[in-house]
Amino acid sequence: MLINSHTRQIRLLHLESSEQDHELVKFALRRSGGTFDVARAQTLVDFCAQIDRIDFDVILSDYRFAEFTAIDAWNEVQRLERRPPFILLSHAIGETAAVDALKHGINDYVLKDSLSSLVHVIGRAIEVRDTRLAKARADAELAASQQRLAELTAHLQLSIEQERASIAREVHDDIGGALAAMKFDLAWLGRHSNDAATQMHISAAAEMLQHALGASQRIMRDLRPAVLDQGLVAAIQWMATGFEKRTGIKTTLRTAEETASASKAVQLVAYRTAQEALTNISKYAQCTAVTIDVSDHENVLTVEISDNGRGIAKEDLEKPNAFGIKGLRERAKTVGGWIDISRNAGTGTSVIVSIPLNGPDLPTSF
Repeated sequence: MLINSHTRQIRLLHLESSEQDHELVKFALRRSGGTFDVARAQTLVDFCAQIDRIDFDVILSDYRFAEFTAIDAWNEVQRLERRPPFILLSHAIGETAAVDALKHGINDYVLKDSLSSLVHVIGRAIEVRDTRLAKARADAELAASQQRLAELTAHLQLSIEQERASIAREVHDDIGGALAAMKFDLAWLGRHSNDAATQMHISAAAEMLQHALGASQRIMRDLRPAVLDQGLVAAIQWMATGFEKRTGIKTTLRTAEETASASKAVQLVAYRTAQEALTNISKYAQCTAVTIDVSDHENVLTVEISDNGRGIAKEDLEKPNAFGIKGLRERAKTVGGWIDISRNAGTGTSVIVSIPLNGPDLPTSF
């Protein structure tokens, strides 16, 4: 950073007991062509009063004073919310003292007989400070953005589950009710008809109707897993049994004990993760066996879904449109959890969701 007449004015505080040395510093700064507003402090009390009142851009300080050192002044600077760069400007103080000062966090050290380099050191220190502040602002903005995204994700997940529950109720009340009424009507027709052709059509219709009833019940369970009311293990066991029947893939559930301590929201996240993992397995894994492990050791609920298939490729995990994996990660975050995916080409894939049982929870109104 070059300090010249075209840059902004630099507010500088010089902690110096020698009037002559202070004037030499002001002369060196004027010769640089930069614009400096230079204040001076001679005592620690005056120094503290000035840094409390004025937001300085940089501080220059001699090392030794009658009753204190630059380290004492530096320690006072630490209580400021916006700490300016602190540069030692002193005669030789010894290697040990110089190293100690830099270890404390003092930005730089300039010898009084090398004032020609002072402006460059000041410019560099201010540039480093400005870069650090810009990074801190960017980090804060990123953290705020991530927090807003997490809150939006949690809201969307809750909205999705509420909508699923609403649809499930409509399927049960409207479609289920209508199908049940049709079943009774077909039964009545069957009892009051002796025509063989009519009986054949009634039988075929009853069979299709039974299939529709089964499909509606399966849709309702997928939309709103009421089986979770019996606990996570029971729900995953039901899901694993259905998965094995549909796909022919041997599915084994292993668990040490019932995870009764998990909240409804935590159980739902674990259940949905297992559901998504099984869906992906049926589509891509080309496996013959699946194992689901459920545990709650050390107050962390862990559900691991492993298969013996072809294994997920690294590029599949990193694809920009890998929304299923991203969705799993974001869903887990809503309850303070995380997702790990281990890939072993040719030996299968493991999807692990881990959720602290004492972490944040989602409201459940469905």
